[in-house]
Amino acid sequence: MTELRQHTVSHVTLNYRIGGDGPEPLVCIHGVGSSLEAWAGVVAELKDRFTILTFDLRGHGRSTRIKGRYEIDDFVDETLALAAHTGFETFHLAGFSLGGLIAQRLALTHQARLRKLVLLSTVAGRTPEERERVLSRLAALRMGNPGAHHDVSLSRWLTEGFQERNPDVIEKLRARDAENDPDCYASAYRVLAETDFGGFLDQIRCPTLIATGEEDAGSNPRMATYMHDRIPGSTLAILPGLRHSILIEAPVTVARLMADFLSTEEVSHG
Repeated sequence: MTELRQHTVSHVTLNYRIGGDGPEPLVCIHGVGSSLEAWAGVVAELKDRFTILTFDLRGHGRSTRIKGRYEIDDFVDETLALAAHTGFETFHLAGFSLGGLIAQRLALTHQARLRKLVLLSTVAGRTPEERERVLSRLAALRMGNPGAHHDVSLSRWLTEGFQERNPDVIEKLRARDAENDPDCYASAYRVLAETDFGGFLDQIRCPTLIATGEEDAGSNPRMATYMHDRIPGSTLAILPGLRHSILIEAPVTVARLMADFLSTEEVSHG
């Protein structure tokens, strides 16, 4: 595995890795409470076709654990600065969950930097009931502890069958979540819970792939279809039998979907 590197953007030192040696640049953004390691299975499949930048968001992994309120543009600015530092002037962009929200924002504000966009297990157009549920989880997170949040979330993330077959993976997830800083986690989760670009998606003009698990309760197929209906010329994939954590449960499936989409010549919808 390629060695980890660091780059400081303003007051945040970002931990990152460049993987693969393919001709096309690809930036991948992970979700809340995760790290660049979430993309390991996908990178392993795509390393011959892409040069891939993965990194720990602020407050995550080995990046600086900044305290206080996070804004989505903090994540966007740091992503762009790191991409520029690594020589990615234009690039494909893939975001998972919170990473997908960051990717949506980046596509809306810096579209000239993007080649193609991949939104995985991502939210948009929440109903009032869905908004209430995620805000309730945010409130419980602020009052509780990451361990309790992990226990409640596990079956939303992964199918029972996968959990039973992969106790080692489940143990690693539990250990990772136990290492998260509770304040940083809550700051990032607030961005996920309170951000929704549903009303702006028709402004995204780069080729876009939208994918989610058929059984994902949060980033559900209705939301994926909502995004597909609003992003001109987008491609939609609902993955059978999967829940939220498709990067963990089905990295090969996700990687093949991404490879097919990113390698296809597309007509501009500008």
